Amino acid sequence: MSEVESGTQGWAIWVVGLPGSGKSNLARGVAEDLQSDGHDVVWLQMDARRKAYFPDPQYTDEEREAAYRMFAEEAAALTRQGHNVVMDGSAYRVSMRDYARSLIPRFAEVHVKCTLENAISRESRREQGLVMAGLYRKALERQQTGQEFPGLGQVIGVDVPFEENPRAEFLICNDDIPKQETRSRTMEFLRDWLRRLGEA
Repeated sequence: MSEVESGTQGWAIWVVGLPGSGKSNLARGVAEDLQSDGHDVVWLQMDARRKAYFPDPQYTDEEREAAYRMFAEEAAALTRQGHNVVMDGSAYRVSMRDYARSLIPRFAEVHVKCTLENAISRESRREQGLVMAGLYRKALERQQTGQEFPGLGQVIGVDVPFEENPRAEFLICNDDIPKQETRSRTMEFLRDWLRRLGEA
């Protein structure tokens, strides 16, 4: 019987890190693996949801704060309905993740850590999609020259720091390991975490 059928409150895992850290690939991968393990999983992607929250985005600090509050509240609502959620979003402030933690009793933070240099290198190869292409290059150019790029808000790692959370349930540094190993190590942690929840 699934969690939804049994009426049990679901859990949420928030995969966080710098843009270009590999968090989205990891979040997608662990969502697939957890589904293969038999869990009802919703993959909630901040970059997609933000456009739903703010169809005409202004990319202000206030808007970003509001978007992350709405993201946490949407995940919490899904868990109350019995769904399990894999959240994909940078969430550069600890307070953003702690807000979700306060709403979701069964919650784990997974921090994908890498150097800013590696994040910049990886992000530079990303094509235009939900997120603007060349994010770091444009942010650094703006910082050096003052040139503005329409739709470019504050960029994490350049304009604002990513705040590490010492309470994160799992941290993996993926500077020097392949994607599949990052995924397998994370799944090893998550399966153990779920066993401790009585979910495995």
